[in-house]
Amino acid sequence: MDTRRVALAVVLGGLVVAVLTVGVQGLVAPFLTTDGYNPPNSTATPDDGAPGDGAPGDGTPAGSSTPVNSDYERATVVVTDGNGTELGRIRAAVAESYQQKYTGLSETDYLPADRGMLFPYDEPGNHTYVMRGMSFGIDIVYIDADGTITRIHHAEEPPEGADGNDYEYPGYGQYVLEVNYEWTTRHNVSVGDEVRIEGYER
Repeated sequence: MDTRRVALAVVLGGLVVAVLTVGVQGLVAPFLTTDGYNPPNSTATPDDGAPGDGAPGDGTPAGSSTPVNSDYERATVVVTDGNGTELGRIRAAVAESYQQKYTGLSETDYLPADRGMLFPYDEPGNHTYVMRGMSFGIDIVYIDADGTITRIHHAEEPPEGADGNDYEYPGYGQYVLEVNYEWTTRHNVSVGDEVRIEGYER
């Protein structure tokens, strides 16, 4: 084998390795970025499904910024009372996979006032949510298959050093919605109110 053939073989071998490396990284990268729904600061636009500005008094730290996870579906959750009057609406990331449900909001630093996370299930059932790894309080809203709110928990931030797994919040429903702490109180949302999910289908 002459020198030119050896050089050509080395070059081709290097190209093959480079292509394989890029391909593997492209396959692995999505799995490395699916753990957590991390709201950004006000650089996100309100209509893109990403969190926007936090309202005063909602616990949003100034200057906090982390990237939005593009692997989450988005939905708009609208809450109405028995008369059909809208009480509030939330732009929610949808936790569909087991890993997304397990992580929940635990890797999120804060939630702007009109953002949250929706956990859908294939059918109604009993579930228990915990405050594992949470650095802020949330409301946990259980929703039946027909959209009726069946239970609301006001889950405070666990004390420093506490195991969030010890803080259990059970309920029955086909959907669970997590929003800012006492969002339901501020919007006069209660058990028996109705939820409509827009922009998302299972």
